[in-house]
Amino acid sequence: MAEPESEATADAPLYLRVAAALREDLAHRRISPGSRLPSERSLSQRYHVNRQTVRSALQLLRDERLVVTDRRGTFAAAGSADAGEPVVAALTAGRPTFPGGPRAAEALVRATLTWEPAPTPLAPRLLLTPGEPTLVHRHVVHGPQGAALQRAVSWFSRPALAEIPQLARYRRVRDRRQQPDLRLLYHWMHQAGLRITHRESVGVPPGPTTTTAGGAARLIVHRVVSDQHGHALEITDIDFSAQSAAWTYEFSA
Repeated sequence: MAEPESEATADAPLYLRVAAALREDLAHRRISPGSRLPSERSLSQRYHVNRQTVRSALQLLRDERLVVTDRRGTFAAAGSADAGEPVVAALTAGRPTFPGGPRAAEALVRATLTWEPAPTPLAPRLLLTPGEPTLVHRHVVHGPQGAALQRAVSWFSRPALAEIPQLARYRRVRDRRQQPDLRLLYHWMHQAGLRITHRESVGVPPGPTTTTAGGAARLIVHRVVSDQHGHALEITDIDFSAQSAAWTYEFSA
């Protein structure tokens, strides 16, 4: 590749690496909205790949609605740098989504990423040694009055960080933004060639705190997302108020 490669993308398929570089150019407006991208020949020379690899990368960006192609060439979608919401909506329609984004059902969201050890009972399921740090995502949905309606914490496995370039880049401290948006996580898993299975169980938390201060019932959702080999990619625990939040299940074969 002509440009420096991050640890996260070094082992990714070539077309994903080209797409990631172009996506970065679009996000930082090095390719401005509405402007024409370099030709396939120019891109293949820049990234030292064949033209079919470039075509695959451009097709991925078209699927994400970041570029459009017509008889004149390929152009950055108008407003592509600000098109996160339409892109997410298009790619996640009819699919389970990972908690993320600035808002959820008109409620305020706060999300953080940290690098810390997983709880000891979860470490073997995440293929981690006891005390080994991993990426942890915390997500809180606040209602209009500021009360927390839903809390979620997710731990990612060693295979997830190894197989998913978009997730692995968060190993770097500078990429762990204050408001990370991982709503495309399951799309990224599919891009990486992973066939995922969602397994979720619902229960009532143990102990006396089974209701909120307002009297609403509390429910706990435990989610395990695994790949085609049965390896856990993500384990998430979600705690929410049954009065002020809803949980929708969607399964696909």
